[in-house]
Amino acid sequence: MKIFIMRHGEAELHSDSDVTRKLTPLGVLETQVMARWLGKQQINLDAILVSPYTRAQETAAIMNEQLGASLALQTLSLLTPAGSASDCHDYLDGTVHLERWENILVVSHMPLVSYLTAELSIEKSTPVFATAAVAEIDYDATQMTGHYQGIVTPDDFC
Repeated sequence: MKIFIMRHGEAELHSDSDVTRKLTPLGVLETQVMARWLGKQQINLDAILVSPYTRAQETAAIMNEQLGASLALQTLSLLTPAGSASDCHDYLDGTVHLERWENILVVSHMPLVSYLTAELSIEKSTPVFATAAVAEIDYDATQMTGHYQGIVTPDDFC
């Protein structure tokens, strides 16, 4: 299976709280660019798991719409910036086994996206994610680990 781990698009600097920060126009554009890239990979997503924070919700919604997936976003409190990569890994293993998913997108924040990439991969790679960057892991649900395939950023297309 493929697990795509994505950091939300660029967010506004100021808001009433970190939880409610929205995407900037650049963040929307970055997300659209990455949706086009993922669409060209001809991957049919089974699920989009997303942080409850506004900027991640907006990113996931744009990805869903642009990919034509029409999936119900699955909001998980595990996916906040201070979330535990180990807890996320446990959740993914249990849910992937039950749901028999083949391809999923996880939309979250730094530093969790970096730690989760390391947690899920044999290589223990901890890439620094630019906004809207997507890392790909070729994941073996039976072995409960995978291989880090690399990271793609919106800047790769400029």
